[in-house]
Amino acid sequence: MTLIDRKTRPESWAFAAVLMVLAFVVMPTAEAQEAASAPYDSLGTIEVKHDRFRELIPTDSRLEILASGFEWTEGPVWWPEQETVLFSDIPRNTVFAWTKKGELKPFLKPSGYTGSDQFTGQEPGSNGLLFDSNGRLILCQHGDRRVARLKDDRTFETLASTYQGKRLNSPNDAVFKSDGSLYFTDPPYGLPKNVDDPAKELPFQGVYRLSPDGTLTLLTDQMTRPNGIAFSPDESILYVANSDPEKAIWMAFPLKDDGTLGEGKVFADATDQVGKEKGLPDGMTVDRDGNLFATGPGGVLIFAPDGTHLGTLKTGEATANCTFGGEDGSVLYVTADMHFCRIPTTTKGLGFND
Repeated sequence: MTLIDRKTRPESWAFAAVLMVLAFVVMPTAEAQEAASAPYDSLGTIEVKHDRFRELIPTDSRLEILASGFEWTEGPVWWPEQETVLFSDIPRNTVFAWTKKGELKPFLKPSGYTGSDQFTGQEPGSNGLLFDSNGRLILCQHGDRRVARLKDDRTFETLASTYQGKRLNSPNDAVFKSDGSLYFTDPPYGLPKNVDDPAKELPFQGVYRLSPDGTLTLLTDQMTRPNGIAFSPDESILYVANSDPEKAIWMAFPLKDDGTLGEGKVFADATDQVGKEKGLPDGMTVDRDGNLFATGPGGVLIFAPDGTHLGTLKTGEATANCTFGGEDGSVLYVTADMHFCRIPTTTKGLGFND
């Protein structure tokens, strides 16, 4: 969006150890440090639209502000080995870490733009973050216009940067399928002038599949601003958010046996709320029962698998993304504009054991 996993295998421990000793070269703002050490304030309110909402969010739950003072937070991901949440601050080209001790630390800079020239846009950094099955950090990098993997020596390995010889726009968010395929979105938000940028090489905004052998397949070019992306628990449906104020929708695509997409349908439509509430359809996550936690106008909208809008965590801010984490996977972490937040739930994210 513009500014205006699972438990891993044992071999990931070596990588984790390397990452935890990275030199933290960028300090949080004074506001962020102060918020991290202070008692947690609440953000926004909770709107219940259906009785089933209370099966997911307890009555006494509140959205706690863990840290604040950022420019635009995005891409939260739970790192199970370290019991830590990583998240992007895109304008600052930095990934931050919220540790199991409740400490806020800069984790990685640069995170999305590694060029020597000054980046002239607003969003140079990483956006979506996730771990592969070997525990390696994968980043959607706006400034470098690629999907990359962080190596042990702190350099980046490019996984996807071009389609049919043309540079990608600015990969935004991604999700792994159980077969190792990576599905990702490619809107233009990381380009300095967005869709009209002269450096834009592709005439569309795509959703792609990167197979384990490195083959990149365009799945659809029919979405104007593809953004957040997630699978249903059985991987039969791929959800994709469209952060276009003129068509603020979430699409549901059936998945074919070859990993490509069938004809999609509108899962939910919030176009009539654009301008009335802050935010647009953006990042999302799915719980183990198939409920969709999707950021959009108003905050985090929670939908049942049948599309029923159960309720909203109304943040009062443009809200970018969310993910499940915590030791048992029941904590929802939320990035909302300048804030990094959490709320306890009575459900669990995919991949967490009972």
